[in-house]
Amino acid sequence: MEVFLDCLPCVLRQVLEASRLATDRFDVQEAIMQEATALLSEYRKFRNAPELGGRMHQIVKRHTGVPDPYREVKAESIRDALQVYPFLERYLSEQVDPTERLYWTLKVAATGNIIDAALGDRSACLKNFEAELVKRFAVCDLARFQRELEQAKNLLIIGDNAGETVFDRLLMAYLPDLEIIYAVRGEPVINDATVDDVRASGFDPRIKVVSTGATTPGLILEECTAEFVTLFYQADLVISKGQGNFEALLDEDGRDLFFLLKAKCPQVAAILGVQVNDYVFKWHGR
Repeated sequence: MEVFLDCLPCVLRQVLEASRLATDRFDVQEAIMQEATALLSEYRKFRNAPELGGRMHQIVKRHTGVPDPYREVKAESIRDALQVYPFLERYLSEQVDPTERLYWTLKVAATGNIIDAALGDRSACLKNFEAELVKRFAVCDLARFQRELEQAKNLLIIGDNAGETVFDRLLMAYLPDLEIIYAVRGEPVINDATVDDVRASGFDPRIKVVSTGATTPGLILEECTAEFVTLFYQADLVISKGQGNFEALLDEDGRDLFFLLKAKCPQVAAILGVQVNDYVFKWHGR
C-alpha cells in the first residue's frame, strides 16, 4: 500500500514522541527531527508507511542509543490488559451465545487493537474498551474462515502491539486443536510486540512464538528471515493483526490470509470500504 500524504505528519509525530521518550536532551531531539524531516521529503522511495516508519525510528535509536523507547509504555499496556483478561474470559463464557463464540472471540482479539501507541493517545486505550468490545464487525468473512478452519492443522498469527497480545490469548485458547505459531517483530519498534513482550503476556507454553526478523512496524516480507518467509507461505491459515501489517501485506498476492484489525485512519478505512474506527475481519487472497 502506498505512502499517503496523510501518513507524513503521523510518522513525524511518532518520531517526536519516541525521541522524547528516549531522551530529555533537546539538542538530541532536535537532531532527530532534522534528520527525520529530511528523510520524510524522500517518502516516495518507500513502498509503504511501515517501511518509512521503520527507517524513521532507526534514527531515534541511533541518536539516543536507546533500543526500546517504548519499553515502559509496552509494560504498562501489558499490565492493563492482564487486569481486564478475567473480565474478557467471563464475557465470552457467560454473555456470548455459544453459537457465536468464534465470532466474538475474534472480535475480542480485534478489540485489543485499540492498544496502539502509534496513535499518540495511550491514556484512552483501555478506558472505553467495554464499549468497543460490544461493537460488531463492519466486515466479517467468518464463513470462509470456518470453512478453512475445518481443513487446517496449523495457524500462523502475525502479532501487532504489546498488550493486544493478551487479548490474542483468548483466540488461541478457543482453537486448542490447532498448532499455533505467533510471530512478532525482530526488534523493538514503537509499541509493537517482541518475544519478550509475549513472555510477559502470559502465553500458554504450547504456543510457538517466533521472530519475523523484521524491524518495521508492519510485516515486510523482504525484511524477514528466510525461516519465517518459509513458515508464512507454508502455514495452513494466516491471521494478520493490526493496521501496520495490513498496510505492509495488502499487496501480497502469493497466499491467502485474513486481516483482523480496527481501521484507524481514513485511507485504510476507504480501502477496506468501512468507516474510521470500524472493526474488520477480512479475507485477502489469490
